[in-house]
Amino acid sequence: MVFHPPVSIVAKAGDAGKYKVGLPAWNLLIRGFMAGAYIAMGGALATVCSTGITYSADAIKAGAVAGGFASAGMAQLVLGAVFPVGLIIIVLTGAELFTGDAMLAPMAAFIHKVSWAQVINVWIWVYIGNLIGSIIFAYIMAYGPFVSFDSTGAATVTAFGTRAIAIASAKVSYVGMLGMWSAFLKAIACNWLVNLAILLGICADDLVGKFFGIWFPIMAFVSSGFEHSVANMYFIPAGILTQGFITDPTKINAGLTWVTMWTNNLIIVTIGNIVGGLFFVGVIYWVAFKKEIAALK
Repeated sequence: MVFHPPVSIVAKAGDAGKYKVGLPAWNLLIRGFMAGAYIAMGGALATVCSTGITYSADAIKAGAVAGGFASAGMAQLVLGAVFPVGLIIIVLTGAELFTGDAMLAPMAAFIHKVSWAQVINVWIWVYIGNLIGSIIFAYIMAYGPFVSFDSTGAATVTAFGTRAIAIASAKVSYVGMLGMWSAFLKAIACNWLVNLAILLGICADDLVGKFFGIWFPIMAFVSSGFEHSVANMYFIPAGILTQGFITDPTKINAGLTWVTMWTNNLIIVTIGNIVGGLFFVGVIYWVAFKKEIAALK
């Protein structure tokens, strides 16, 4: 197994960022679309696999999930264990993820002196592509595994769909200053770990090394309950679309809407993700290794 030293990893991250800022907008959009869909695939798998694992004994007593068992930690572990498939696919197939580019593109600015206008250009097009890919896959899940249809066309939300709505509802529950602060901190921690996963993926040259380098940090951020903007581009729309099939108004969460998706989550989480990737990984590693990187040239 080939292992690159830390200075080499940071230099390679800058090289990767330089390559990305040189891509045309249409290419960034396509690659962003693919990455959004891949993250959504991991989110969909996490939703399905964690269905039936309830968060408290009270939920079981209330009949929230038949046959479930009370283990908050187990539910989070299952989520974290399967979610990384999305980032593994992204790294190995060359798709573009906004949260990874929050560190890689600035690295190019630090090392190769590319302009910050180019960095922001990457962020904008990749973010749009991620959003499109995530919502399309959310639609696939909402009209697929999350709902069943009878011969008359009447829809019934499945247990997986109920779980999807519950996840989405939790994602838009950040209200007030302290709620926003909580989401912001979770977003920083999330992208700190995501970009460490990116660096560990760069660290190894072989498939197995990249797999484990990516898997552990991503498992850690999901299991810890942190907030990832691109994942939420899937989780929240999946819940909104699935909730649209519920006819009983008492079972509809009025706070789960396309507006609250942005106001209660995506805006503040996106900012936090940028801070986590740019400052807590990009800036810190650049400052720590800039002399060694200069010596490599």
